[in-house]
Amino acid sequence: MTSVEVPYSIAAALPSLSVMDITNDVSRGVAESGVDSGIAYLHTASTLSLVRVQERETGFFEDLESLLERVVPGKLRSRERLLAFLLGPRSEQVPFTDGALCLGQWQRILLFSLDAQHRPDWTLTLLG
Repeated sequence: MTSVEVPYSIAAALPSLSVMDITNDVSRGVAESGVDSGIAYLHTASTLSLVRVQERETGFFEDLESLLERVVPGKLRSRERLLAFLLGPRSEQVPFTDGALCLGQWQRILLFSLDAQHRPDWTLTLLG
């Protein structure tokens, strides 16, 4: 698991946000499973965390910051819960073939947490 550096402006706007790149961990889990092809289901138990397949680049985080500030202003009391709700379900599904994830060249699997007590708790379930 690798911590992703979030641009300073986003860290200032969302101080509770942490992002972890779990792609290598998921790839290792798929490769070691012995399952040749199927779908990897990734899920997080925390209501303030979610898993997303996304390109890991600064422009994405800048766009995310702009969107979130427009939709849910920073002064709202329960902002993290509203953001987690708007960002969608906490899970992601990734197909795999020949024991390898089917991701685009620049795509990564990212674990987003809006909880200041970030716990990298996620589960991997393989269906194949």
